[in-house]
Amino acid sequence: MTDTRWDVAPGDRPAIPASERSVSSGLLVYTIGLLLAAILTATSFWVANTSAIWAPGVPAGLAVLAIAQMGVHLVFFLHITTGPDSTHNVLALAFGVLIVFLVLAGSLVIMANLNENMMAHGEMMNLQMQR
Repeated sequence: MTDTRWDVAPGDRPAIPASERSVSSGLLVYTIGLLLAAILTATSFWVANTSAIWAPGVPAGLAVLAIAQMGVHLVFFLHITTGPDSTHNVLALAFGVLIVFLVLAGSLVIMANLNENMMAHGEMMNLQMQR
């Protein structure tokens, strides 16, 4: 048989009895996550302020680093993994993403409609002068 104690994803809690668990293993996971998040944040600032990267490629680089940062947070801090224990967490996360998408998309539709139907500044001034 294999040793199931080491057969876990990076951010997943190990499947060992509570009596054998140590505080240091949880602390190690959070420390690794913190270091990775700090490195990705520092790299993002470097990418935004350097001239070593082709200027049109900077937004793509920042997007890649942002996605990597989201992955680090999901795995190391929220403990969302492929295990069966994470099903409810993944569904809650998907619902949250859906709500944020609906709010943003609805706001953009409303703002586009307001922009389309708003009277131009020159026309408003003409109406005020005619009174």
